[in-house]
Order: sequence, then structure tokens, then C-alpha cells
Amino acid sequence: MSFKLKGPVLEGALVRLEPLEHRHTADLAAAAEENRDTYAFTCVPRAEEVGACVDAQLERAASGRLAPYAQVSLATGRAVGTTSYWEPRCWLTDGQLDAVEIGFTWLGASAQGTGINAEAKLLLFRHAFEEWGVSRVDLKSDARNARSRAAIERVGARFEGVLRNWSRSWSPGEEGRLRDTAIFSITAREWPGCRGRLEKRVAGFLARRA
Repeated sequence: MSFKLKGPVLEGALVRLEPLEHRHTADLAAAAEENRDTYAFTCVPRAEEVGACVDAQLERAASGRLAPYAQVSLATGRAVGTTSYWEPRCWLTDGQLDAVEIGFTWLGASAQGTGINAEAKLLLFRHAFEEWGVSRVDLKSDARNARSRAAIERVGARFEGVLRNWSRSWSPGEEGRLRDTAIFSITAREWPGCRGRLEKRVAGFLARRA
């Protein structure tokens, strides 16, 4: 496949998505050690593991199959989590991206519920559909993770089903086990409506902040 993922800086009113670099490590380590109660099914490194995780993401990025981002809060100027484009698929022609996944996403506790997740998804979806011209964006979650599944549905993705024994489990105590994975998607036909709803959600967060 000749298409290589490379994500540009994407900036909104609440969050700036910056291509992940080592300079984000200290901020991410601090964010990862905030209240971790929401991470039961999510792979979020401990502070001492963040550097190695950044190294691993940058190594994957070099292959062209991953474009990792730091999510930077515009209110504080600090990186508060990560997200990525990954798993590019070119089904019709080798150089045209037809589908991509958004994953490797987490936010520190203080950034959750602030609108950062909604706007980050708006920025990522908009670039994928309107710049790359994809036909589909997918998102996945541990099938047991009700909080994550609800967040994915709130950004407009449609639930497609559960893929059984689909990938490794990230839950503590489940090392070496597989998990069932809930899969969601947005298609190009659905994108205009999804965009409008997301823009309204972000505007609501901005109005509350003002």
C-alpha cells in the first residue's frame, strides 16, 4: 500500500491536535496520573511508562500505518491525552484512502467532560472525510466499556456489532487474554449530519465556558 498516514496539526477552539513528539511526555505523564477510575478497560500508561509508549507510537508512525497525536488543551497549553489515526485501508486504488480508524485515545480526568473529546473527534472526522476523502471512519472499544461506548455514540458513530475475541484485553489482571470488541463507524453519507451535531455540541461547551 502506497498511502502513508501523516496527520497535520488540527486546531479548534478547545483543543489542538499536535503530532505526537517526545516533548509531550512530561505533560502526558502528569495527565495519566490524575484520577484513573475511568481506565478499567482502556490502555493508559502510568507516568513512568509514557516515554516508552511515545517511543512505540513513533516507531509505528514511521511505518505509515499510524498518525499519533497529543491532545493539547488550549485553556492550559498542556497535553492532556492522546489519540491517533491508524489502520489505513485502500480498497479501490493503492493511493486513495478509503477507510481509517481513530484509536489509541485517552484523556486525563480533568479534561474529560470539557468538550475536548467532542472537538477532537470533529477535527479528526472532518480531516478524514473532507481532506482525505474517506468513505468510512471506524472506532472500537472493549465491549464491556459502557462509558467508552456511550462517548463514541455521542460523537455520532453508529454501533455495528461485537467482534468476539477480536483483540488483546487491556484490563488489569487479564494479561494474555482476548477481549470482545464493540465496533462503530461513520460513513461519508452520514458525515454531514454528524458534523452538524458535533458542531452544536462543541458550541454548547464553549457557551458554558463563557
